[in-house]
Amino acid sequence: MQNAKSSLADSARFIKQWIENPRLIGAVQPSGPALAKCMAGFVDLSRDGPIVELGPGTGPVTKALLARGVPPERLVLVEYETRFCHMLAERYPGVNVVQGDAYALKKTLDGKIDGQVAAIVSSLPLLVRPERDRVELLHQAFELMGDEGLYIQFTYGLAVSPMPIHAHGLSGSYVGKGSAPIIMNIPPARVWRYRKAGHGGKP
Repeated sequence: MQNAKSSLADSARFIKQWIENPRLIGAVQPSGPALAKCMAGFVDLSRDGPIVELGPGTGPVTKALLARGVPPERLVLVEYETRFCHMLAERYPGVNVVQGDAYALKKTLDGKIDGQVAAIVSSLPLLVRPERDRVELLHQAFELMGDEGLYIQFTYGLAVSPMPIHAHGLSGSYVGKGSAPIIMNIPPARVWRYRKAGHGGKP
């Protein structure tokens, strides 16, 4: 388990990466335990297939998913930064770490997964990306998951959906629902769940 010293080290790594490339990292510290637990709690463990985590960073959501009971071999972590990839592989033996661009998700995961993806859990800083990138990511995600999939995304933007589900040409295709603000996280955050309209019940 991580102790206070390793948590401080993770925060230092995050700050360093954020200074070097704030568009990729999007935060100055890792997700807190309350936020990570909330995200993991929305995953339906009964659905078969790999669970893909986007932008795991130092692994706080990975840790919460494993604590929830997700077997390591079901987890596929898509991380862009080489240093984080090495850390994740060392810290969480048995998980599948894929270095690549989450916004080119189908290409990044080509040949890396078997069968349909069960769920996608994302810590990507969506609000720093153009709308077209976010729309394309959502389309790719549901191509990999199928109509019954669930896309889980956290955001610090408490007022609006980080996925532009009402964008031109997209309105009516997906439904989204945000959690109550998680005030124990610093800064406060919200977790959004997205489904294909007419599939999978409520988000």
